[in-house]
Amino acid sequence: MTPKKSSKNESDALSFDERLQRLEEIVGALEEGGLGLESSIERYREGVELLGGCRELLEGYRRQVEELGQQVEGEVTPYAGDPDVDGGATEEA
Repeated sequence: MTPKKSSKNESDALSFDERLQRLEEIVGALEEGGLGLESSIERYREGVELLGGCRELLEGYRRQVEELGQQVEGEVTPYAGDPDVDGGATEEA
């Protein structure tokens, strides 16, 4: 019997939003209190795994944003026709 491994593999394939939605479902079920002890522990375990996956994904996204910011740094120049380039001042003849 390998439900934990299949559950882990299934959670690995989930997007951040899917993980978060499942985590909210688990929290709701635990807060209702209608589950038995074993079911509660299993849901809690699943929630901990999902939370860890969310943190890993967020860290990866943070790194991506940081890298993109470094790539763009110094490369962005204002458009010459942009009225905000000179503070919005207009030339009068």
